[in-house]
Amino acid sequence: MNVNPRLAFIVALSAFLVMLGAMGCDTEESLPVGEQAGAEMISPDGAAMGTVTLTQGPNGVLVSADVSGLAPGWHAFHLHGVGECSPDFTAAGGHFAPDETGHGFMDEGGAHPGDMPNIHAAADGTARAEVFHKAITLAPDRDNSILDEDGSAIIIHEKPDTYGDDPAAGDRVSCGVITAN
Repeated sequence: MNVNPRLAFIVALSAFLVMLGAMGCDTEESLPVGEQAGAEMISPDGAAMGTVTLTQGPNGVLVSADVSGLAPGWHAFHLHGVGECSPDFTAAGGHFAPDETGHGFMDEGGAHPGDMPNIHAAADGTARAEVFHKAITLAPDRDNSILDEDGSAIIIHEKPDTYGDDPAAGDRVSCGVITAN
């Protein structure tokens, strides 16, 4: 059997590209795997409350929080759509939702990328958490990038998120603007 080398190359290249796609690899533009961004968390009066580190993986972003100064108990932990923290943190806008999906893990419409699981503060007010977030990226040219033109912020609320269509999480008690490292 005589095989055309050019045809064999095209078939092999096609199979390789299909395999990359099946592994979740983006053949047009690679993700900045290993790159980091961070947010210095502050209270409404400007006091330091810790840090949140974001690390790009091949299939999402690892969000690691190490914060203090919180009331003991559960707190909503969200990505907000504007990289700005004003004295009352309203400048951070609403949740990061570039796809305009609804709010809440338990809502029939599903969660948007700004939704993350609640975090728990111990009796001493400290909270540590790690969340692997598949719906965001640090790649600046993507629709789901938290490093887009207006940036993004991390907000911790006074109460836990309900996980329904209304978060009912109360006041914003900590904010940090996400910046690329």
